[in-house]
Amino acid sequence: MSSSPRRWGRRQVLQSSAAALGGAGLGWSAAAGLLPAPAAAEETTGAPATTTVPSPGNETVSFHAAHQAGIATPPQATLTLIGLDLRDGVTKPDLGRMLSLLSDDAARLTRGLPALADTEPELAEHPARLSVTFGFGPRVMDQLLGGRVGGLKALPDFKTDRLDPAWGQTDLAVQICAEDPLTLAHARRMILKDSADFATVRWLQEGYRYAHGTVPDGTTMRNVMGQVDGTVNPVEADPDFASLVWSQQAGFEGGTFMVVRRMRTELDTWDKVDRPGREATIGRTLDNGAPLTGTSEHDEPDFEATDDLGFPVIDPASHVARARSEDPAQRFHRRSYNYTVPDPSRPTGEDSGLVFIAFAADLERQFVPVQARLAELDRLNEWVTTIGSAVYAIPPGAAEDEYVGQGLVER
Repeated sequence: MSSSPRRWGRRQVLQSSAAALGGAGLGWSAAAGLLPAPAAAEETTGAPATTTVPSPGNETVSFHAAHQAGIATPPQATLTLIGLDLRDGVTKPDLGRMLSLLSDDAARLTRGLPALADTEPELAEHPARLSVTFGFGPRVMDQLLGGRVGGLKALPDFKTDRLDPAWGQTDLAVQICAEDPLTLAHARRMILKDSADFATVRWLQEGYRYAHGTVPDGTTMRNVMGQVDGTVNPVEADPDFASLVWSQQAGFEGGTFMVVRRMRTELDTWDKVDRPGREATIGRTLDNGAPLTGTSEHDEPDFEATDDLGFPVIDPASHVARARSEDPAQRFHRRSYNYTVPDPSRPTGEDSGLVFIAFAADLERQFVPVQARLAELDRLNEWVTTIGSAVYAIPPGAAEDEYVGQGLVER
């Protein structure tokens, strides 16, 4: 790390371009919006008129809102999660300048506009539901921001974890999601370029889900093990979503807390397990995700049901049984992605797993008890190992004339 932050030029551009910045913000909605592709002109040749189907490449997610995008936002197809460590000597005012710059980048790119001084403006033309979410690690919250927000501390050690420091806690996290990988790559490059004077990259975690249009909207994702993953997941339409996800702490209202767990899967040995064995491990069928006591994905599991021999239909050590709690507060909002990277040292030639991302108003109350039960006893632990773990405070969203985290940095 360098001994002090270097000078940077884009802030001067921002200061001297107030008119451009203000003009870019005019009319921005505080809610997520869509910019459909323009309809084709009516045919005048006598042939039937044609219309252009709206393209996901033209859809936008507003950056300015009460909550940051990328949390309650329906998950996009691709993810990059960036872990940044602040350079030595970076101060709270420096952090504010960095976030002002990056927030301006995100606000423009999510509208399909190039960032200031964007050297590849054509790559910004298709926003593809791009969202950018910023989070602060414990060191930033405690040392730079004075510990004004409670509830952010390292997770306890879970006995099944095999954590690699390379995937560990960082000072900042930036979650970038989009439907198109080129749109995402361009946004990632802009964020990395404009943060370089203030921070160094610890890790990049990339992930994927079904591409837009592959399955109907609202379909539960599948992980690389073939399982329907995230059936019991509160969504924004649920009446208790707000209390489970959004913080009510003074000065942090509308923010939330994020946990990131990099979970490696042992696909070479999982491939050797027959289908009944896989389903018994999970407690759900593989074809549609129904509990073994039901017929459809969202049927309520019957943990008391027994088979003809008197054994439980759903193994008490199965994943679904261990994840379930009688306490309705032990729930959180999941927004995970699969990952696959080449790794010739592994039998499969690749490292695959889950970038597990979850949001909660209180991680210690909502997330930790669930993870502790899974670490204590879960048949899935034979094939899944957590190799990275980090937690972040996710500030509330920013108004059009603010940057993300401004209420914390300038308070």
